[in-house]
Amino acid sequence: MKTKQWAIIAYITIIGWIIAFVKNKENKDTLVTYHLEQALGLAIASLLWSVAVGVLLSIIPALSALLSILGILPLIFMIFGIINANSGVHKPIPVIGKFFENKFVFLQQ
Repeated sequence: MKTKQWAIIAYITIIGWIIAFVKNKENKDTLVTYHLEQALGLAIASLLWSVAVGVLLSIIPALSALLSILGILPLIFMIFGIINANSGVHKPIPVIGKFFENKFVFLQQ
């Protein structure tokens, strides 16, 4: 597979991330490493977002309509990441991507 394809696979579920991580260990590529960082950051942010939404909904159930609409933000960010990976660019995911650049040292080794 081409490196762009491994970078795209990193965004598709945690299993896809693990597969891309293992393949990147064999043949290091900066594009795949960058998108592995972005995808892992997105997964962590999505998990935190899900917990925050759950807590907010338990406190204020009236926000369910608004929060259900905002619940698709991780999916939208994932699509942006896949588009960037397909384009072969090192461009962060909107809003949260800059925070996760060069944060996961184990991916650089």
